[in-house]
Amino acid sequence: MAAKTAAEAGLEVCLIDRKGREDIGKKVCGDAIGRHHFDDLGLDYPTGEELERKIVGAKLYSPNLETVFQIKSEDLFGFMVNRHSFGQRLLREAMDAGATLLESNQVMEPIISNGFVAGVLVRDLKSGSKTELRSRVAVDASGFSAVLRKKLPTEFGIDTEISKRDMVICYRGIRELREQVDEPEYIGLYLNQEITPGGYHWIFAEGGAKVNVGLGLTMFTEFPNPKKQLYNHVLSRPLFEGSSIVNEGGGHIPTRRSLDCMVGDGIVIVGDAACQANPIHAGGMGPSMIGGTAAGKTIVEAIERGDVSRSGLWPYNVRYIQSYGAKQAGLDIFRMFLLNWLSDDDLNYGMKYRLITEGDLLKTSMGEDTRLNITEATLRVFRGLGRFSFLRRLRNAVNLMKEVKTMYLNYPNSPSGFHEWKTKVHRLIEKAGRKNN
Repeated sequence: MAAKTAAEAGLEVCLIDRKGREDIGKKVCGDAIGRHHFDDLGLDYPTGEELERKIVGAKLYSPNLETVFQIKSEDLFGFMVNRHSFGQRLLREAMDAGATLLESNQVMEPIISNGFVAGVLVRDLKSGSKTELRSRVAVDASGFSAVLRKKLPTEFGIDTEISKRDMVICYRGIRELREQVDEPEYIGLYLNQEITPGGYHWIFAEGGAKVNVGLGLTMFTEFPNPKKQLYNHVLSRPLFEGSSIVNEGGGHIPTRRSLDCMVGDGIVIVGDAACQANPIHAGGMGPSMIGGTAAGKTIVEAIERGDVSRSGLWPYNVRYIQSYGAKQAGLDIFRMFLLNWLSDDDLNYGMKYRLITEGDLLKTSMGEDTRLNITEATLRVFRGLGRFSFLRRLRNAVNLMKEVKTMYLNYPNSPSGFHEWKTKVHRLIEKAGRKNN
């Protein structure tokens, strides 16, 4: 999307990918994306082989499977896409706009000249030869590997490393079942800290009797093997008896708020390299396309002004955070609450007594303010169960979500106010993670 947007404005754009052209778009993915992203970005809806199935809502299952939230809304309408075909479509649109594809080439490192990123060093994966490519602006869209970001000098002011507690490791398979699942138009999300500590597992129906089934778990100091967890606890269910593998694989996703700063002199970071996935469900296609489009627009403006410095590229930070990053930051607080405080018993009780209703959960996932359904009857029940402290922690988390979201909506318009803003934000983030919260 960054390449497409910049090329449409007439810039000379080189799109570098370590895969061959026909393999671009093949990757491990949940394959679900909301329709609103297409509407907001002016993209045609997926059709034909690109569309696996339309989605009308989601079902969220408690750990004991006794409570199911069925969430249906116009805001949740979306698509299960064929990830390869969708990636190929976006690639074609970028090339049709004028971008040049350099396939089967691996970016090795940024070229730093006079304090600016002035290009990249690439290696041809077929011949092994290395070439320096010069640029006014480089865009790191290399995903979790973040090949440019990780090699930037500290003076660029961009975080180079991400805590493992902010990462999820996933394993998923596309499987052909004996028959189609019930209500295939709903995606299924399952919460269970024993199976997926700090994460969840999912079953999404694709075309025909195919399903996208997988799980993600947080990379604590010690965590179980995700493939073994999937096979031992999910694929062992009767639903998958006699099923066959279409393809499967694993990967990593950063699940936190976006980087505090995503620009430096001559460089912009987008997608998973900038931590732009949703912190709760780890969906990354939509926010990454938002980031790519915002990056492309900002680069065009910066080059027209003749200023590709950190200050000249700063509007990208503002654009992304106002369109998605503020919501993402609030959800990051809720993620920390789930990680630090909630046991499976808490989730079972919280869902059973609907402390947050289906409607409130939908609003939360869309980045709107959360409302707690704490009635006098609920207070009596939770006091009797000895879970009153759980209500207090939940209320604190909701208040912190609102506070951090407000901070992000007031993101500084220039680098001059950034240090003070970042200090205040990190105090809130630390507060969200403290055990005495």
